[in-house]
Amino acid sequence: MKQLAILGSTGSIGTQTLDIVRSNPEQFSVYAICANRSVDVLIRQAKEFHPEIVCIADESLYPTLQEALKDEACKVWAGTDAIAQMVTFAPIDIVVAAMVGYAGLRPTIEAIKAGKTIALANKETLVVAGELICELAQQYHAPILPVDSEHSAIFQSLMGERAEIEKILLTASGGPFRNLTYEQMASVTPEQALKHPNWSMGAKITIDSASMMNKGFEVIEAKWLFGVPVEKIEVLIHPQSIVHSAVQFVDGAIKAQLGAPDMRVPIQLALTYPERMASDFPRADLAALGTLTFEKPDLQRFPNLALAYEATHRGGTVPCVLNAANEVVNLAFREHKCAFLRMSELISKAMLVMPYIAKPTYDDYVCTDAETRRLISSWL
Repeated sequence: MKQLAILGSTGSIGTQTLDIVRSNPEQFSVYAICANRSVDVLIRQAKEFHPEIVCIADESLYPTLQEALKDEACKVWAGTDAIAQMVTFAPIDIVVAAMVGYAGLRPTIEAIKAGKTIALANKETLVVAGELICELAQQYHAPILPVDSEHSAIFQSLMGERAEIEKILLTASGGPFRNLTYEQMASVTPEQALKHPNWSMGAKITIDSASMMNKGFEVIEAKWLFGVPVEKIEVLIHPQSIVHSAVQFVDGAIKAQLGAPDMRVPIQLALTYPERMASDFPRADLAALGTLTFEKPDLQRFPNLALAYEATHRGGTVPCVLNAANEVVNLAFREHKCAFLRMSELISKAMLVMPYIAKPTYDDYVCTDAETRRLISSWL
């Protein structure tokens, strides 16, 4: 029986993780869950899964949570400090890091320091502080298992391999605006951007997918997860979302992982590795699909991908600036306060003007994140 702490239990990854727990009660138990503000969903989850600790990030919602769970045998906590403490408890085997954005960095660091296995769905953790995270994971012997479908596919393609990697082929659906011209994208709405053709995800990541910032983040994440220079990471548009990613080796052979677009497959593998557990998840019918297509991304129409490559090349605090700026403009776009194409313009501008620190500490990341957010907000 593996005991789980699920950071972001009310989001897309969190709820799908709980689906797996629900179907496999003999394999998994929920020790702790937390959410940002979705208190009603968190209450329902607590009453179904009976965790030891239930935590809400927004402290103003603590009275509501406490009152609803007063008859439950669990600890009820609130605040970001509580979340960071929660993941260190001894009975926890795996921390599912599924909080959205920069907020996931600190609790992931604390979980690593506690020697927990990290099932990583929060890509911003490695985008912001990849070098620090990798150093800590090695120091505290904390395995990091990827939950993103693309990185899970790369991880699976590397299983049993000792050969040198020539290239990582990171696939992308292209999102809802793949066939639009740059001029057409000037007037797209949040409602249009939230209609992803293949995947059901949270609002923030869906917008990132539409702008291809999500794929840019995944490039940075792949660099740290697999120790591959960014020059060896190639993005391919694959609209069918069946080939989740691939690895090309020095002899020219390519290994890929294929499957239906269902996040429960990589989530379950991260929870059961090195074993595979039977499931009733949908299967990919290759005969019915008939054709799988691939094309290169257009960096002029999707400049966020180019900005991510630039941030990776420059290193230091630049990826932290990239992430913080993106979080602010992403929310502004969803709230109809920023045009779709202006998001890239503001991110690029922030990357140019923010102070550069080549070897940042954790405190440097915190300061850079906060200052970038203030800067972007003032421009908006």
